[in-house]
Amino acid sequence: MEDHLEGVILVETVSLRGHEEVIPDNLETRTSKMLRKGFYKPIIVDRGSMVILDGHHKWNAAKSLGLARVPVILVDYLVDEGVLVDVWPDCGRESITKTEVLEMGVSGDVFPPKTSRHTLPFKIPSISIPLSDLEN
Repeated sequence: MEDHLEGVILVETVSLRGHEEVIPDNLETRTSKMLRKGFYKPIIVDRGSMVILDGHHKWNAAKSLGLARVPVILVDYLVDEGVLVDVWPDCGRESITKTEVLEMGVSGDVFPPKTSRHTLPFKIPSISIPLSDLEN
């Protein structure tokens, strides 16, 4: 499994699109951790649509903190056969497709929390970006 540290870039927070709701308690935990540690893992995003694949809580924490930019790794979701999607157990769905994920993100609507579960062909790298570097 390769490391994608060199693929981390900064994008405008408002340019991203979510496809899942967040769990309020998890968001509060993520926000507190981000305030202590800065941005420590990038968000995984589809290159073509800017739909978030992994990192909804980080993105929502960044928005609540007023961050102008967030670190992301862009992937070619539909064509990269190494990026897989499945459903979380007990989410209420039997299956989900990449197309459904992107359509939901582009529509502005969202699935319930923990609906889609992505497997990546690389390890999401640890990063260390102070929040002050991501402000206006």
